[in-house]
Order: sequence, then structure tokens, then C-alpha cells
Amino acid sequence: MSDEEIESYYALMANGEPKPSPERLARLRTFMEEDTGDDFVMLNFIDLYETPLQIEGVEPGESSSAVLDKYMAYMTPALFKRASHPVLYGEAAHSAMDLMNAEGMEEWTTGLGMRYRSRRDLLDIASNPAFQGSHAFKVAALRKTIAFPVDPWLQLGDPRLVLALFLGFVGCALSWREAARRT
Repeated sequence: MSDEEIESYYALMANGEPKPSPERLARLRTFMEEDTGDDFVMLNFIDLYETPLQIEGVEPGESSSAVLDKYMAYMTPALFKRASHPVLYGEAAHSAMDLMNAEGMEEWTTGLGMRYRSRRDLLDIASNPAFQGSHAFKVAALRKTIAFPVDPWLQLGDPRLVLALFLGFVGCALSWREAARRT
């Protein structure tokens, strides 16, 4: 990312609502300055409220999962528009099996790995004013969450790898068919 882009995104995020803490803004600046220009995966650990917070747009009796779906109604098209997509998703099979110096982190409901094409794409999504309204639904649905970026050297969900494997399979199938036809 260029210095101009970093300053532009920084200003957008610093002036957003709610106001981020100085520590969060410092982490954001470092995240942008250390941009590799490549794709990455955001690992998300999610624990939903039993009952979502009652905010505008949340109906009484609505589940936290349904409220989170309202957040994803914005996120999903924004992600796919930028060639970003989930590479891992699952419900927690059990409470945390290994914790060290992590009070209150025993229980989770969902784990998710989201591939982003670039840090710029993530920042485009998060700095869009339309994101602010939907983000309130995420806050209403999640009791706690941890999300951190991983810059993988190999990820099997990479569309380039999937396409290469698919084309290789098609090539092999055509070759086998031609060999069978000649015998």
C-alpha cells in the first residue's frame, strides 16, 4: 500500500463511529504498513450471545445467528465482489482444549477462516459507510470474538490453486479418454 493510501484509510477509520482507541489505530497503521500485497486469511473465533442485544432492527425472539445473518447480508456481496471468500467454517465441536493465559476463552460457537485478496480489500469493506449500519448487527450478535490475520504461504482455498487442480483434472480425464479410444 502506498503512503497516500495508508493515510487515506487511516483518516477514514479514525473518524469512524464508534471512535477507535489509539491502540487500535496503531495496530491498523502497522497492519497497513506491513502489507505484502498478497492475499491473507482472517481467522475468526466467534461466540454468539444466547439472546442478541436488542437494538434497532433486531426483533424480539430473533436468534443471534439470524442477527449475524443481517450483518452478513452486507458482508457477503462485498467479499465476493472483491474475490474474497470463506476457506474454513465450522461449529465448535467442544470447548477449548488448550488455553494458556487466556481467561474466559474456553467457550466458542464458531470458527471461520476468511480469505481476503488483499489488505486493501478488507479496508475498502470496513471503511464503507454502508458497513457501519450492518456492523451494529455483528455487535448485537457476538458475545466475544477474536480475529487476526494470517499471511499463508499455502492455502488450499486459494482460487488459483483450485483452478489449477481443476484444469489438471480435466486435462488428465481428456488424456485418459483419448488413450482409451485409441485402444
